[in-house]
Amino acid sequence: MNFSQNYLSLFITLIFLTQFGCENSKAERQPNFIIIFTDDLGYGDLSSYGHPTIRTPHLDKMASEGMRFTQFYVGSSICTPSRAALLTGKLPIRTGMYGQRSVLFPDNAGGLGPDEITIASELKNHDYKTACIGKWHLGHLKKYMP
Repeated sequence: MNFSQNYLSLFITLIFLTQFGCENSKAERQPNFIIIFTDDLGYGDLSSYGHPTIRTPHLDKMASEGMRFTQFYVGSSICTPSRAALLTGKLPIRTGMYGQRSVLFPDNAGGLGPDEITIASELKNHDYKTACIGKWHLGHLKKYMP
């Protein structure tokens, strides 16, 4: 093998090592995000969305540094079906969380099926830590709790 072939072999080996053999030393970070889901909050009820007198400085700061949603629909006009829609990505009727399936009181036996794939379960599959803080209203029995 002559001198130029040695350099060509070395060059190809270096390209191969830099492209395929080296791990990325700087792991890509996944974005953090918070979903705030409220009952009876109107579109313009936060100062970040234009309310002239209600001050929401912490939410305003998050809105200015992150993403704001300006066009959206809820799955239902009442809380349980719309929560089920948000968590599963399904229409409320497809989750069973509508009509006669009541979950308002602790002795009600219904709830969001444990076999439902939720945004939380999918996020956990991608190494996210999840939490649900506040009103659940998707079933009070232990098998329905997050």
